[in-house]
Amino acid sequence: MTFRAAFIAGPTASGKSAAALNVAEALGGEIVNADAMQVYADLNVLTARPPAEDLARAPHHLYGVLDGDERCSAGRWARMAAAVIADIQGRGRLPVIVGGTGLYFRALAEGLSPVPEAPLEVRAAAKERLAHLGREAFYAEVIAQDPEMARLHINDTQRLLRAWEVYEVAGAPLSAYQSMPPEPLLTGAIFKIVLEPHRDALYANCNKRFDAMLENGALEEVRALAARGLEGDKPVMKSLGAPELMAVLKGERTLEAAAAAAKMATRRFAKRQMTWFRGQAGDWARASASDAAADAVISAVKTGSA
Repeated sequence: MTFRAAFIAGPTASGKSAAALNVAEALGGEIVNADAMQVYADLNVLTARPPAEDLARAPHHLYGVLDGDERCSAGRWARMAAAVIADIQGRGRLPVIVGGTGLYFRALAEGLSPVPEAPLEVRAAAKERLAHLGREAFYAEVIAQDPEMARLHINDTQRLLRAWEVYEVAGAPLSAYQSMPPEPLLTGAIFKIVLEPHRDALYANCNKRFDAMLENGALEEVRALAARGLEGDKPVMKSLGAPELMAVLKGERTLEAAAAAAKMATRRFAKRQMTWFRGQAGDWARASASDAAADAVISAVKTGSA
């Protein structure tokens, strides 16, 4: 078997990036980001984006490629990633896809329903419509267009906006597209592995990582986000640590209290990621440490057996 790509997934602070870098160096590969927050140019410190010295060791793709004012769905990311992966494979190199956003891996591996993308002007119109009607009336309008969206909570504005946008662009409900068979994005065998560190070690790494973020300018990064006036529902404003540090800037929390809250939020997020990968990626290989994960990928790609 010839593996055409490698997936390295796992919770935050588990050592995924280090594993991917070792694999890329050993096999002449190129790294593709599969983390929902690392796609944003505004988030460098808070997402622990690979430093310059790592970027110099192997090509990295889809890091910091979107503005903080944009929204990146799993579908949008998967289409970008598929194009990047095809280019990497076309040059005879191994794509190493690494991240902690499980839905991104699923979209890439299993394909996507052919939901149309909405242009920027339609997205802007959707937000204006929501602001004009108010949450309840906008919710009712979306349900009238697409009764299947009644499964969404009235506060799930991101998905409600998406449903409105699709109807505006295509004249058909989002649910109709979601019921269509997925379109495959990748071909060929993929070696897939999940990093599953011991919980205590993982939580300790989460705490250390946030301390390092503070030392490297996380508060200043959030200050820059605030200066842009981005709305609170933007994904970048919900990144781990951003809400807590924003509260510091508003004088609502001390830095010490914000750090403690951010660390707790990070640990809880890591736990949810672990739960997702246990339930949704049960047939993937497992490793408890970064080096072991890298060794497993390297061995599988070289020998052609998992």
